[in-house]
Amino acid sequence: MTRVASVVHWLDALTEAAATLERAGVEHARADAEWLLASVLGVDRFAIYVQPTRQLALREAERYRELVARRSIRVPLQHLLGFEEFHGMHLTVSPGVLIPRPETEGLVQWAIEMLRAEQVSLVADVGTGSGAIACALTRSIPGLRVLAIERSLPALAVAASNVAALGLVGRVVLLAGDLLDPVGAPRLDAVVANPPYLPTGVLPSLPPEVSGFEPREALDGGGDGLAVIRRIVAVAPFALRPQGRLVMEIGEDQAGPVASLLAAAGFTDIEARRDLVGRERYITGRLSETSTLHTRRTC
Repeated sequence: MTRVASVVHWLDALTEAAATLERAGVEHARADAEWLLASVLGVDRFAIYVQPTRQLALREAERYRELVARRSIRVPLQHLLGFEEFHGMHLTVSPGVLIPRPETEGLVQWAIEMLRAEQVSLVADVGTGSGAIACALTRSIPGLRVLAIERSLPALAVAASNVAALGLVGRVVLLAGDLLDPVGAPRLDAVVANPPYLPTGVLPSLPPEVSGFEPREALDGGGDGLAVIRRIVAVAPFALRPQGRLVMEIGEDQAGPVASLLAAAGFTDIEARRDLVGRERYITGRLSETSTLHTRRTC
């Protein structure tokens, strides 16, 4: 968008913005232009079509131009809006947290099914980020308490904001620390995690919105993508009760190797589930009653 004076109507502004974003290579240019215009006007996204000839104030047009320019350099739409919708929740997001993905809603839904059936009461969400998983589980399962663990203090602040906004203070307990370090002796019914699982070599090929703006530590799973997953599998037996469950989101072609890690760590009833496009995206296992717990963690 180059001429403030020529943009006088909502629909004109939207059309010009969509063209600008399309030239910049933004995948969903029209939809993003709609979201940004709606945020400037303080209306629902589809309300902009109710009065398409309504004039924009100069200040609104300038703000819209600014947002479109930032989206054109591939700043994530969610960072510009300040939120993402996830599992029916309106979540605050910032550059300090991974933007919740639709794939992770599949992890949450599967976890809810299992945890409801097993009548669990205490769960840990490892690497909670924005708090998306912890909040979704707690809202969906009456009486559940979730320990939301995160080592990034900026991310923990975002999670705290979401927990408060959703009225979950007291049911979601925020803990600063690495993996399951804050938990201590075995007492959890389940551990749920969306760990970084992308191989390091893949990161430069990710879309600019991801590689340039989202926290690397939430994406980088090491050379084979399994570095953090290995650590979670190794420490989970120290925090889980016998028969406790570990549920994780994983990357493509990782189900086999992760199943082997789980079996070696004393997990049984190992099962993988596919996402909506048919990839084995989620995996779970139950800690054996006879699993040997070590007296000292080595990871």
